[in-house]
Amino acid sequence: MKRIILSIAATSLLLVSCKNSQIASQGAAQKSVVKSNITDEQLMDQVQKDALKYFWEYAEPNSMLGRERYHEDNIYPDNDKHVITTGGSGFGLATILVGVERGFVPRKEAVKRLTTMMDFLAKADRHKGAWSHWINGETGKTVPFGKKDNGGDLVETAFLTSGILMVREYFKNGNAEEKALAQKCDELWKGIQWNWYTKGGEKVLYWHWSPEYQWEMNFPLEGYNECLITYILAASSPTYAIDAETYDKGWTRNGTYLSDKEKYGLPMYVKHNGAEEYGGPLFWTQYSYIGLDPTNLSDKLIKNYFDLNKNQVLIDYKYCVENPKQWKGYGPNYWGLTAGYSRNKDGSVGYDAHFPQNDHGVITPTAALSSFPYSPKESMDFLRFIYTQKPEFIGSAGPYDATSINYNNWTTPRYLAIDQGTIAPMIENYRTGFLWKLFMNAPEIQQGLKKLSFKSEKYNIK
Repeated sequence: MKRIILSIAATSLLLVSCKNSQIASQGAAQKSVVKSNITDEQLMDQVQKDALKYFWEYAEPNSMLGRERYHEDNIYPDNDKHVITTGGSGFGLATILVGVERGFVPRKEAVKRLTTMMDFLAKADRHKGAWSHWINGETGKTVPFGKKDNGGDLVETAFLTSGILMVREYFKNGNAEEKALAQKCDELWKGIQWNWYTKGGEKVLYWHWSPEYQWEMNFPLEGYNECLITYILAASSPTYAIDAETYDKGWTRNGTYLSDKEKYGLPMYVKHNGAEEYGGPLFWTQYSYIGLDPTNLSDKLIKNYFDLNKNQVLIDYKYCVENPKQWKGYGPNYWGLTAGYSRNKDGSVGYDAHFPQNDHGVITPTAALSSFPYSPKESMDFLRFIYTQKPEFIGSAGPYDATSINYNNWTTPRYLAIDQGTIAPMIENYRTGFLWKLFMNAPEIQQGLKKLSFKSEKYNIK
């Protein structure tokens, strides 16, 4: 839950209240009612194209990386139009690869843009090889996420690195320009000092390190939440790797993170940090799994990561259908709780981490849309409903970040990179497994997973 606590604390300082969140926006002119006879394949194409716009058309203009936020109402806190987000940019890299693979963007233009991104990241501030949560897209300097959070952010770095590795794998056998891009990706990956973030050899990874505040943030990465990919990348590093003991003692807490609880008859398998009754926000089933394929993936403690994620999604779905708080609109076609923009009691825009134990009547579209691999029918029902029945919830880059039928079809004409960035990749993984194949077949990832006793017959990891 650390990410959530930090996000609420830090982001709330930056957000500007918007009393009327349904302001006429730039995207309003681009809205159109989608015909009800549109096919499922056409709908998935549409939402993938729309989400891609966030990273292709609205990228930060110097670095070309993903901006922390894009507001169609043009209201920004503290002039942060040039603040890029590290983790969201990683999801953006995966989104652009989907765009290339599906022919939504030209391959040559993508290579040029991706090269600009890698050149920027090579020159940007790094803290023992890790990037900060936020970076100034014009200068490459660290932008503090909080007073003491002004150094390396290992989890955000992991989300970015997952994307960097997929770019490398996609282009490594291409033409000269593509091979040069892949080489830049490889150098960035090898420069991250994952083992530094064990605070001198403790058998656990730490989220932050700052040259100014050192380890004062003091957040060990312990399961279960969205941070699994951090351990896998750290174990897979060819230059600064952690050992298996760090994973066992740190992430699994010596196996004590296992749970025998069920909800709606569905086993939860692990203790969700701070959300043990229903499970956490749905981004926990998404962020680590943009590249990591949970299908029949196991380790010494978890028999099937796909079942773990699927059950968390279905518990969220069943909770929304049950709708114990009686929010108007909740049901089989309108569901999904995760972190993102929210509605304050006075009707202004805020930020919150929505999950069943923290449900305020706000549905975040990325929750259901990025759950396609786990709940294809339920996610498709949501996708069809929102595009054909709720055009007011759709803007120029796809569904807006926060919506509520309960509050008279309230929405906010705003987007966040971390939310928009998981939509196209996870839908593509459902459709073709494209990104999963790229990441899981990377040689270092194969070795790292074996080191941690993961198994996947699909990728011959034994």
